[in-house]
Amino acid sequence: MKFSTLFLSVALLFGGVTHAQQKTASNNKYVNLGQKAVMDGNFKQAVAHLEKALPEEANNPQVLYMLAYSYYHSEEYEKAISGFGQVISLRPSEVSAYYYRAKARNFIAAKATSELTLVEREKLLNAAIRDYSKAIELTPDDIKLYQNRAIAYRDYGILKGQKVPKIYDKNVASSSFKSCINDLQKLLDSSPGRKDIQEEMKKAKVYMANLDNK
Repeated sequence: MKFSTLFLSVALLFGGVTHAQQKTASNNKYVNLGQKAVMDGNFKQAVAHLEKALPEEANNPQVLYMLAYSYYHSEEYEKAISGFGQVISLRPSEVSAYYYRAKARNFIAAKATSELTLVEREKLLNAAIRDYSKAIELTPDDIKLYQNRAIAYRDYGILKGQKVPKIYDKNVASSSFKSCINDLQKLLDSSPGRKDIQEEMKKAKVYMANLDNK
């Protein structure tokens, strides 16, 4: 099972892998097959099994979580967003569901080859920031959450800094970069030696300075 090297995996952040692998009480054979596939890291196979477990397990948040988690790791991000939304509707305090939904939204919005309009990207980034903020509200002492929200703020600042009608807003872009810097500073206050965070901080400050040169 592979995880991004840019940020710590959810296995470290929330025990997300363990959460998705927890034994689920169900007599549905597709749930059991799907769970085994998740544990084996075969997420596409997990999706195939878990989809067959629905609609019987449509109100089982653990099954829905496994399916959404499998969608995410199968790079079916739109389905992951919907799936984690279902989990949240059943378990409003499920921190890792907010985290993953935010990651999926941010990924789609920032994807260079995306065919989304800039307005659609803006909506996704705003939604990602809200999700990260909700996760932080639920677990404010987990500073790792701030790192991911900082990236969403950075991406939103870059978007709003583009001189495109109905998108460009220098003040909003500047505010977003400041929020990014504030979140990164929380990590540096905790771990001053983090070179990766120091580099992200430098980038955010350059982006913000460049707003005055446009």
